[in-house]
Amino acid sequence: MAAKDLHLLTALQGAELIRAGRLASVDLVQACLDQIGDDPLNAWAFLDPDMALVQAKEMDRIRKAGRATGPLHGVPVGLKDIVDTRFMPTERGTAVFAGHRPETDATIVNLLREAGAVIMGKTRTTELAFAHPTDTLNPCDPTRTPGGSSSGSAAAVAALHVPLAVGSQTGGSVIRPASYCGTYGVKPTRGVISRTGVLQTSETLDHLGVFARTLTDAALLCDVLGSYDPRDPASFARPRPEQFAGAQADAPVEPDISWFDFSFNDLLDADAREGLDAVIEALGQRVTRLPVSATLTDLIEIHITIHEYEFCQHLSEMIDTHWEALSDTLRPIIARGKEITKVQYEDALAVKASADAFFAKHFVDFDAVLSPAASGEAPLLASGGTGDPIFCRIASLCGLPALTLPLLVGENDLPIGVQLYGSIEEDDRLLRTANWMQTTLAADV
Repeated sequence: MAAKDLHLLTALQGAELIRAGRLASVDLVQACLDQIGDDPLNAWAFLDPDMALVQAKEMDRIRKAGRATGPLHGVPVGLKDIVDTRFMPTERGTAVFAGHRPETDATIVNLLREAGAVIMGKTRTTELAFAHPTDTLNPCDPTRTPGGSSSGSAAAVAALHVPLAVGSQTGGSVIRPASYCGTYGVKPTRGVISRTGVLQTSETLDHLGVFARTLTDAALLCDVLGSYDPRDPASFARPRPEQFAGAQADAPVEPDISWFDFSFNDLLDADAREGLDAVIEALGQRVTRLPVSATLTDLIEIHITIHEYEFCQHLSEMIDTHWEALSDTLRPIIARGKEITKVQYEDALAVKASADAFFAKHFVDFDAVLSPAASGEAPLLASGGTGDPIFCRIASLCGLPALTLPLLVGENDLPIGVQLYGSIEEDDRLLRTANWMQTTLAADV
C-alpha cells in the first residue's frame, strides 16, 4: 500500500502489519496526521504531531528490540476530551477548564498504553459532555452536526483521521454520533470499562464507548479497555465478555430479535422508517414486534430525571462557581435539574431497578432488541442542536450493551445507523448477533 493510503488501514490491519515488521508505526501515524491536515472539521481539541510521532517511534523501537507487542501496537487512537491525560490538556468542552492538566491519567489511558496504542490527541466534546454543540462538522456533510457529545471522536473516525476513537455515553452520545457519521459505535455493558479519570456527569448512567470503521475493530478496542477497577463503583470483579471473539463468531442458531413499537417511533424521519421496515422485512421471522406498555415508555423520562439530577449534584461546585461561563443551552437544563427533589430522584432509581429486572427476563427469550439509532440523517447545524438521543436512552438507563451498524442511507445519501442492544454482560452475544445480522442483510441485497 502506498504511504499516502496508510490511513485507510483498519486498526486490526495496522497492528498486524506493525507486529510483522511490514509497517512502521511512524509511517501509519504520519499518514493519519497528513489526513487530518489543518483539521477543517474541527474534530480535535488537542493535537501535537510531534508528541504523536515520539510515541510511534517508541513503539517501533520496542518491536525492533524483540520485546512484547500489544493488540494495538503502534495504532493511533483518539480520546474524547473528558478523559484525563497528564501529557495533554483535558478541557471538557468548556472555557471553565481551559488549559487544565490532570495530575494522573485515566485508567483507560494506561490500558491503551499497555496495549501499545499511540494516543493521537483529544477529540472535541460538547460542553461538559452535555447539550451545547461543539464547532465540529460532520465529515459526510459539513453543513450538518456530527452529533453529541462525542462529536470529535465520531468525526475523526469517519474522516479517516484515526482508525479508532474513544467516546462516552450518558444518553446517546456514542450511538447517535456513530449513526450520523456512518461509523460503528459500541457502548459495552456498564461496568465493563472503567470510568476512573473521566468527567463524571452521572454516576448511574455514564458509560464509555468506542468508534471504529469495522465491527471487529470496535470489539478489539472494547476488549483492550475492559478491566476491573475498584475505584469505579460500577466496575465488577469478574471476567468480561470477549467482544472481539463475539464479533467474529458465527451464530450457532439464528438469533431471536425483538422490536418494540414505542409511541415515540413516530419521531422517525420517513427514510429512516422505510429503511428500518426493510431491515425487519429482510430478517423475516427472526424479528418479533412487541407492543409497549406506558411503563416502558415512561423510562425516557426516568432517564432524564436521573441524568439531570445527578449532573447538578456531581458538578454543583463548578456550576455555582462558574455559572456565568456556562452556555445558554446548559443553564436552563441545570435550573430544571435543581428543581428535581431527592424523593423524585429516588423514585426514578426504583423504576430503573424494575426496568433492569424486566430486561433480565426479556433477554431469556431474545438475543437482542432492534431499534433506531437516531431519528434519521444528521440534522443541519443551523438547527442549533446535536440531535435527539431518545432512541438510546433506555439502553443507557439500564446499562445494556448497545451498538450501531452503518446499514442505511437516507434521502440525502447520508448514513443512518441501526441499533441493537442486548443483555447485561452478554456483549459477546450481542456482537455475534450483529455480525450475523449484517452478514444476513448483505446476502439479501
